[in-house]
Amino acid sequence: MSSPPTDPAQLLSGTALTVFRLNGQLLEVSEKLARPAGLTAAWWQVLGAVVGGPLPVAGIARAMGITRQSVQRIADLLVDKRLAEYQPNPAHARAKLLVLTEDGRAALARIGPAHRAMAQQLAGQLGTEGFQQVLTALQTLTAALDAITSD
Repeated sequence: MSSPPTDPAQLLSGTALTVFRLNGQLLEVSEKLARPAGLTAAWWQVLGAVVGGPLPVAGIARAMGITRQSVQRIADLLVDKRLAEYQPNPAHARAKLLVLTEDGRAALARIGPAHRAMAQQLAGQLGTEGFQQVLTALQTLTAALDAITSD
């Protein structure tokens, strides 16, 4: 059995490949969880971003680490489907706030039980402490990337 790499280039490559695979796995699981609620993973992601309160599209994009244009397309679809609505933004007249509607909240609530079940399965595999360590490691990696790419 070979020892883990110590070369930073190999570590970055291995990390990137693992995160790409993880992203694919999470998207697949998210699609399965969202489908019965009439949502896609992307719709769920945007609706989830405004559960805590209204946000402008640019703020959602920053929080999710994707382009404003991608979020704008999804937000417009959610508004068309009456899962969300735009409200005036007192801080910026042109950047309206995206807000959940009752239908949007209901769709998210339908995902809740399956989401909790998946979380319990993962906690069973990793243990609560292991799950916490995974979250901390990913948050640390994100913060480090933010720090070195903010120029």
